[in-house]
Amino acid sequence: MAGFPEVRPRRLRSSAAVRRLVAETTIEPRQLILPMFVREGAREPIAISSMPGVYQHTRDTARKAVAEAAALGLGGVMLFGVPTSKDASGSGAIDPDGILNVAIRDAVAEAGDDLLVMSDLCLDEFTDHGHCGVLDSAGRVDNDATLKIYAEMGVAQASAGAHVVGPSGMMDGQVGAIRTALDGAGFLDTVILAYAVKYASAFYGPFREAVDSSLQGDRKTYQQDPANSRDAIREVDLDIAEGADIVMVKPALAYLDIIRQVRDHVTVPVAAYNISGEYAMVEAAAANGWIDRERAIVETLNSIRRAGADTILTYWAAEAATLLR
Repeated sequence: MAGFPEVRPRRLRSSAAVRRLVAETTIEPRQLILPMFVREGAREPIAISSMPGVYQHTRDTARKAVAEAAALGLGGVMLFGVPTSKDASGSGAIDPDGILNVAIRDAVAEAGDDLLVMSDLCLDEFTDHGHCGVLDSAGRVDNDATLKIYAEMGVAQASAGAHVVGPSGMMDGQVGAIRTALDGAGFLDTVILAYAVKYASAFYGPFREAVDSSLQGDRKTYQQDPANSRDAIREVDLDIAEGADIVMVKPALAYLDIIRQVRDHVTVPVAAYNISGEYAMVEAAAANGWIDRERAIVETLNSIRRAGADTILTYWAAEAATLLR
């Protein structure tokens, strides 16, 4: 038939310049947040075997990484502390001289307002049992007792200079308790990035090495069931009602449908965490020569943005900022 086919979509794929012009999804460094681990007393960076290229930082190397993140134009850094000692109540989390609060002060001193300094607000790195909250006499996570500690943590982190606190423990009412405490202490402008949708996932394994987790048992009684999606929307609505400024979905790749549902449901910014297991899978496959590593990184981040995430926490943040240029 003369002139067939009349419609030729391939015209818009015919060159790199055309593809760049019509690309529907973009990733900019400002949309990427770099998670960082800072180890108390470390004299040199400690490699995390399950996350090639990621380290437990010393205070000095953490400062350098923060300076690099600012120079690259990243949206922020998310800090996790790795203490040398732990106890049942996670007391190091509220100690002004605890490693996380010290790392926050270091980061703010290094970057000032050129980079958002974000802090993980959870007890799991600081408890000797590895749970995200304190335990009751029966060994169960005590939701309401934990909220009191989270409120203190929020104030301690804001006092150290954190621009954004990230409650990740999945306790009922955590955002409201932290917002009330922050406002009462005069930290009206401290942003809450709520881990509103956090699933009990198999993909957290490498992270537990990264923070020297002491977890006994699992977190299925407070993190969400991977089989559920309506539950995610309920959690998001509750967190926003309690004062969350940004809501996050974690993990990202196995929950792209959830990211899209949340993005379509809310008007606040949506973040997603490209977590340790997702990072490790790509790195392992690339190390074996099975995939093109750099293309896989960009494709992964594109999928998360395309699903609807405004912001991505990713261990590739610094490298991706360079690749995307």
